[in-house]
Amino acid sequence: MKSAQLGPQERAQALARMAEQELDVLVVGGGVVGAGTALDSATRGLLTGLVEARDWASGTSSRSSKLIHGGLRYLEMLDFALVREALKERGLLINRLAPHLVKPVPFLYPLQHRGWERLYAGSGVALYDTMSVSSGHGRGLPVHRHLTRTHALRVAPCLRKDALVGALQYYDAQMDDARYVATLVRTAASYGAAVANRARVTGFLREGERVVGARVQDVEQGGEYEVRARQVVNATGVWTDETQAMVGERGQFHVRASKGIHLVVPKDRIHSSTGLILRTEKSVLFVIPWGRHWIVGTTDTGWDLDKAHPAASSADIDYLLEHVNSVLAVPLTRDDVQGVYAGLRPLLAGESEATSKLSREHTVAHSVPGLVVVAGGKYTTYRAMAKDAVDAAVHGLDRRVADCCTEEVPLAGADGYHALWNARARIAARTGLHVVRVEHLLNRYGSLAQEVLDLIAEDPSLGEPLAAADDYLRAEVVYAASHEGARHLDDVLTRRTRISIETFDRGALSAREAAELVAPVLGWDKQQVEKEIEHYEKRVEAERESQRQPDDLTADAARLGAPDIVPL
Repeated sequence: MKSAQLGPQERAQALARMAEQELDVLVVGGGVVGAGTALDSATRGLLTGLVEARDWASGTSSRSSKLIHGGLRYLEMLDFALVREALKERGLLINRLAPHLVKPVPFLYPLQHRGWERLYAGSGVALYDTMSVSSGHGRGLPVHRHLTRTHALRVAPCLRKDALVGALQYYDAQMDDARYVATLVRTAASYGAAVANRARVTGFLREGERVVGARVQDVEQGGEYEVRARQVVNATGVWTDETQAMVGERGQFHVRASKGIHLVVPKDRIHSSTGLILRTEKSVLFVIPWGRHWIVGTTDTGWDLDKAHPAASSADIDYLLEHVNSVLAVPLTRDDVQGVYAGLRPLLAGESEATSKLSREHTVAHSVPGLVVVAGGKYTTYRAMAKDAVDAAVHGLDRRVADCCTEEVPLAGADGYHALWNARARIAARTGLHVVRVEHLLNRYGSLAQEVLDLIAEDPSLGEPLAAADDYLRAEVVYAASHEGARHLDDVLTRRTRISIETFDRGALSAREAAELVAPVLGWDKQQVEKEIEHYEKRVEAERESQRQPDDLTADAARLGAPDIVPL
C-alpha cells in the first residue's frame, strides 16, 4: 500500500473528485470517529468522502487524556460490556493496528485504607486484567501487581508518605490523539477515500424526505460544492445536534458536552517512574507520563458555551492542582504549568444532571433516509463505532457490501515498524541523526519516518531541531504541511506537533521559524506569514487570559478574543 500524501494539491483534487461523482458514503466530521468511519467504508470497497470544517482532530479528538484504556471506573459502574469492548480494542491497537502510535503505560493507584480497599480495588484490577486476556488481544501488557508502601515510594518518590498505606500498579496504553487521527485519515486516503479538511458542510441536499448529499464550502479557497452521496454519516461529536438541525430533525437522542481540562508540567516537577491514578469526589484524576512532561487531568463539568474553543478557567486549574497536591510531597504551583488544554466529551444525554454519570456508550441511528448519525462513545472504541455506522449506512445501499475488515488493517506506518525499530542504531549511523532522534521519528511516524528522512536528505538543514522547541526537527514542520494536511500555523504547532502545550512560551517563540518553513509548501507570501504569526500569538494570549478568569463565562469571553484565522 502506497502512503497517501495530504498536501494542498491533493486536497484540491479530493474536493474536485467528491463534486464530480456520486459517492457511496460521505462522512461529515474529521475527528477519530469520522476518520475511522471513512477508513471502514473505504476498506469495504465503497466510494468514500470525508470532510471536516476545521482541521483534522481540531475538536475533542486532539484534547483528550491521550489514553487508550478500558476504563477502570466503568467497572465500578458495572458497565462490563463497555470495558470488555474497550480492552479488546486496546489490545488490537497495541499489537496489530498501530504499534508505532499506541504504547503501554504503567499507573500506580495509592491505597489509603488498610484491608478492605486492597481487596476491593485489587479485585477490580484483577477483573480488568482477566477481561483483557479473555478478549483474545491481551498480549503485550504486564499484569497488575500489589505493592507495599515502601515499594510504592521507591517507584513513585513524589508521593507523600502519609498519602498511602500501599498501592496497586497496573498497565493501560497511551497515544498522541491528534497524530493518531491524522494517521487514520492518511490511511483512509491510501485506500481510496477522498478527504478534505477546511471543508464545511453548510446544508444537506434533499430529494423529498431523503438526504442525497451535502453542500460543502471550501473554507480555504472559497466556492461551494454539491457533493452527492447515497448515504451520509454525521460523525460530528459535540456538534451532532447542530448538524442534525440542518435537516430539521430534532433527533432521537441528544449529545451534551462535558468539559475536561488538562495541565502539562515538566518531567522534573514530579519524581516518579510511573503514572498515577487518584480518586476524586467526582471522578478520577490521572498523572500521565508524556515524553519530557506529565499530563495532569481531568475535570468533568457541563459546558454549553463556545464548542470550537472551550476555555479552561482559573477555577479549573486550581481544582486539578488542589487534588494532585493532596498526594505530592512537593506541591505543584501555577509556575510549574507549561501548558493547559481543554476539550469536550460528547456524552449521550440522559436523566442524570451530572455529566460524569452520563453514558460513554455510543449509539447509531438512521434518523432520516440517507442520513446516519453516530454519537457518544469514547476514543478507545472509535473502530467499533465506525463499524456500526458503516453497517447502518450499508442498509441503505441496494447492493451487497463486504463486512468490516478494519480489525485486520494496520494504520499507515505500522507495517515494518518493528523491523525499523530494531535497526534504529543503523539508521542513526546512516543518516547522521542521534539514535534518540530516530526513535522519536519512529514513534511518531512508524515506517513513514523514511519520508521525513528523505526531506532531510534533500535539505540537511531540516535535520536540525527547532530553535525554541528542540524536541522536534525542522523537517517535521515541513512534513506536516506537505504530507499531513496542515493548512495553518496553528495546525502545525497545536496538532501535528505538541509545541503549543510542551513549552512555557506555548509555541510563540517557534511561530516565525515554523511559518517560514511551511510557507513554500503552502504558497504563503510574506503578508500571509505575518498574518499566521500574529494570529497564533493572539490565540496564545487569549488562552492565557482565559486561564486567569474565575469561571466559565468570563474564560469563554476571553478566549473568544482571538477569532479563527479563517472564520467559519
